[in-house]
Amino acid sequence: MNMIPAPEIDFVSLAPVLVLSVFAMGVLVLDLFIGKNKTILAYISIIGLFISAMSSFGHADLPVSSFNGAYVVDNVSIFFTFVFAISSALAILLSINYNERVGIKIGEYYALILFCTVGMIVLCSSTDMIMIFLGIEIVSISLYILAGIRRTDQRSNEAALKYFLLGAFASGFLLYGMALVYGATGSTKLAEISSTLVAGGVKSQAILLGGVVLLMIGFGFKIASVPFHMWAPDVYQGAPTPVTAFMAVGPKAAVLAAFFRVFADGLHDVAASWETALMAVAVLSMFVGNLGAIMQTNIKRLLAYSSVSHAGYLLVAIIAKNSLGASSLGFYMLAYAFTTFGAFAIVIILGRKGDENLEIENYSGLGYKHPLLALSMAIFLLSLGGLPPFAGFVGKFYVFSAALKEGYVMLVVIAVLNSVVSFYYYLKVIVYMYMTEQKVEFQPTFSPYALLVVAIAVLGTIQLGIFPGPVIALAQ
Repeated sequence: MNMIPAPEIDFVSLAPVLVLSVFAMGVLVLDLFIGKNKTILAYISIIGLFISAMSSFGHADLPVSSFNGAYVVDNVSIFFTFVFAISSALAILLSINYNERVGIKIGEYYALILFCTVGMIVLCSSTDMIMIFLGIEIVSISLYILAGIRRTDQRSNEAALKYFLLGAFASGFLLYGMALVYGATGSTKLAEISSTLVAGGVKSQAILLGGVVLLMIGFGFKIASVPFHMWAPDVYQGAPTPVTAFMAVGPKAAVLAAFFRVFADGLHDVAASWETALMAVAVLSMFVGNLGAIMQTNIKRLLAYSSVSHAGYLLVAIIAKNSLGASSLGFYMLAYAFTTFGAFAIVIILGRKGDENLEIENYSGLGYKHPLLALSMAIFLLSLGGLPPFAGFVGKFYVFSAALKEGYVMLVVIAVLNSVVSFYYYLKVIVYMYMTEQKVEFQPTFSPYALLVVAIAVLGTIQLGIFPGPVIALAQ
């Protein structure tokens, strides 16, 4: 009787996942023995994230694989692990005072962020479609709960329900697509799928094409690209603000990393069958995201539509299918993490219990009343638009350079024009802050944790914009 060999497991390469899982379960257990003040759980969670990020350097020689090649630690996964650790830590810092203010006194909140980060690390390190699906489900289930964790808030409940129902459909499309690709190629491992395509061993081109289309739909929903973006504005508006910021950065970065691995690595040799469709999705995401943002009066909905347009720009890196595309994807998401968390930190600071001041006109006169807050918000918005010398400009420069290197000139021209259009709604907020009379009395909540996030975000946005060399070298 032939015995199936046990999978090779390298525990050193799995250290980030194992460390975070232990800390997440530790937070759940410790929550049973503390009172209503959950701040200690936030500190423990941040320590866990730091140790997890450091443990990713366990191997000097990369890449290292586990589970017979289904899980790989390489430069891309290590860089994204740091992006996840930074975004999760910033989300936790924003949550400490915000949760007290809105009455979220649930210790599971911090454990869910850690479990979500575990899923993100699994997602970006997986080179097998089964592992990729496992990572996506860990991330998705954590986010469904986090979106509706304010159980007494009707909008939060609505956001969680919409996200869950649409997310379940998207997961079905994704899994069915993976099954079709497996049926056409005989493997779920990306390297073996690529080898089969190169050798011309595909059993059915029609089944493979159907699988590729379904994979695009599933991944497209997870990154909120058009036409699979319909959930984003309502979920971003209804979810607790730190969760909205977290959702816009970490999970999106993880799915994009998996998206890149599947399409640029596994399905590279059938790029002719999917790149035109993906270009159409990217262009539509840019246009619909920007036009939708122009019509918004709510700052969270504006940033939601903004994230749809950024999904379009990030798809350009996947379409490029080269090493510069992979590194520019990581750099862009790091820059986007600083700008997004900084902007949402200021939204949290300007809110108060019972009134979060989410209307854009509520920012009128902020430049005169609180000049440093207004200046910081202006930096984040201009960086999101792609104005030098901020990080957003450098991120777009590298993404567009990756596409130009492969000859996608028209796609880059469309992306640049859309970046110009986006300045309309970013500058609209700045105009309200500096050129309009104050309409509401500002009662900002100057939490030291939120102010720390703003300071880190400003520093990161400026530093990555002026001195991007070391970080982009690390990403490459």
